[in-house]
Amino acid sequence: MTSKTITLAFTGASGLPYGLRTLECLLAAGCKVRLVYTQVAQIVAKQEMNLSWPSRAADLAELLRNQYQLAEPAQLQVYGQQEWFAPMASGSNPGDGMVVVPCTMGALSAIANGASDNLLERAADVMIKERKTLIVVPRETPYSAIHLENMLKLAKLGVVILPPNPGFYHHPTEVSDLVDFVVARILDQLQVPHQLMQRWGE
Repeated sequence: MTSKTITLAFTGASGLPYGLRTLECLLAAGCKVRLVYTQVAQIVAKQEMNLSWPSRAADLAELLRNQYQLAEPAQLQVYGQQEWFAPMASGSNPGDGMVVVPCTMGALSAIANGASDNLLERAADVMIKERKTLIVVPRETPYSAIHLENMLKLAKLGVVILPPNPGFYHHPTEVSDLVDFVVARILDQLQVPHQLMQRWGE
């Protein structure tokens, strides 16, 4: 088990199964998770997974804690976009890493240009300035030159650009196998142990 503190952000991009599986695996590994979600992520949850998420962060926190049967409520904290007193809004309490999964091109652009107009963007800005691990999982195709320039800007700052592109050498048979391939790469970047799939050469 690990005692890492990870900020996890859900935006309105398609690909919420990646985000929820990441959340599940982080909690299972013993990480403390600070979750921030956008209003559009609520819409995606309903459209992609038929999940009805409440608008109040406290209500979503209770729902998810019950779903994952967490014995310690503090293991999962949930925040809305305007909760500026959340710990990850300050460099004095950034945690160990942050993942934006899935990440819209709008969120990626805001992070690349230091907008910091909401908690998600501010938390990412803190990760960059504090030289902590920041991973963005951009869910868009094809990429425009604007998208690529923003990704390059972030990559030069040390941000991990991790498109959800699964491999097939592990012979996936279900959609969940493809999701796990991507989530395994996310956990590897965070140095969180997992048993999601057999590694190459093993």
